[in-house]
Amino acid sequence: MRISYDREQDILMIETLQEGTLDHAEQSGAFIAHFGKEGQLLLLEILDASEVLASLVKVAVRGSENSTLVAA
Repeated sequence: MRISYDREQDILMIETLQEGTLDHAEQSGAFIAHFGKEGQLLLLEILDASEVLASLVKVAVRGSENSTLVAA
């Protein structure tokens, strides 16, 4: 696994597998998942990463069982 961050574009990239060819991508809100031909997750991009991660920290610190993260 490799993690990188593009500060200029505020995108966090999590490369789950270093082998494989990207076949297609699916976006849901601030998340873009890139899949290989076999359907395996190769790369996850988190757009507006600083906002998404700040929201995650707030939820974790509050410790509420009913807290929900909503990504743009």
